[in-house]
Amino acid sequence: MQHKFSRKVLIHFIGCIIISLTINSCKSLDKYYTSNLNSAPFDAVIVPGVPFNNGSWDTIMKGRVLWSMYLYQQGITKNIIYSGSSVYSPFIEGKIMALYAEQLGINPKNIFVEPQAEHSTENVYYGFRLGEKQNFKTIALASDRFQSRMLLSYIRKLKRKFDADIKCLPMQIDILKTVHQDDIQIDSMQAYVKDYQSIMERESFWKRFRGTMGKNIDYKN
Repeated sequence: MQHKFSRKVLIHFIGCIIISLTINSCKSLDKYYTSNLNSAPFDAVIVPGVPFNNGSWDTIMKGRVLWSMYLYQQGITKNIIYSGSSVYSPFIEGKIMALYAEQLGINPKNIFVEPQAEHSTENVYYGFRLGEKQNFKTIALASDRFQSRMLLSYIRKLKRKFDADIKCLPMQIDILKTVHQDDIQIDSMQAYVKDYQSIMERESFWKRFRGTMGKNIDYKN
């Protein structure tokens, strides 16, 4: 009985820690958003890609695109960089999101596609480099809350390494619920890669893991 009781206490204790960390993380992300609004308007926001499967955007991609649309419509950002290569499906993720953004009414002149990134860290880095080429001075990451949290340490790394002052505008769920969006269709073949090969076939698990950590980036170029 003592053994079972101890296990229950331990499980309850671990659960409380997880809940506490989640709540604190959400509060922290809200502070990032509120604080970074003081730096608006941004020249551009970077929106990381999501695999395009089954001929339509999934909830995550839809959420990220709609969030970027909100930031654009509110004047929080002047331009949007959609980043992502054909990683797990034969469609360039950045291009797919850009096609949806155009259908939502975002001016094509304010949409930029970064087609090289295969990992979230690369979305940030290559998106930042594209922004530099466009002479964008102020750049922010605009993504869902989970990915935003995961990329904060990498953003700090780029700050130390290149003095890249990339802000973070984590998705605000309550705001996103108010964003109206009609059912839209795109010509996904515009983003189709004919000679596509999945990253699962091209790279080993460890190389993909290194990529997730930003270790496959040639920072000298």
